[in-house]
Amino acid sequence: MAENKTQATEASVGEFLEGVENPARRRDGLRLLELMKENTGEAAVMWGPSIVGFGSYHYRYESGREGDTVAVGFSPRKGSLSLYGLTYAPEAAELLPRLGKHTIGAGCLYISKLTDVDEAVLAELIRAGHRHSTTVMHQG
Repeated sequence: MAENKTQATEASVGEFLEGVENPARRRDGLRLLELMKENTGEAAVMWGPSIVGFGSYHYRYESGREGDTVAVGFSPRKGSLSLYGLTYAPEAAELLPRLGKHTIGAGCLYISKLTDVDEAVLAELIRAGHRHSTTVMHQG
């Protein structure tokens, strides 16, 4: 069975974020770093070359495929900020309509800039997503 392409690495989160070309996206990435640290209690770890993750969980599919992946995280991509793990918790259905301007696709939450969303709601989504990923979804 093939290994996951995106795995935890020893790369520097700080160097990655400081290397983000767009100043606004870099600033939002640094703020997300703070928000996710505060709301997960986890240290930031690079997953692959471009995802900043907080915590992990082990999954196992009926097909037999299994592995570890990031519990919650983000990537300051050129087009938007991609946030991972924030849409799976049951609470997300009630929180997302209150978040502000965002889109959802393929398990990701996308926002253009942090000023488009309510940070208090985002913090609730981070806490709920992390809790859900590390307890309910974890299949160690």
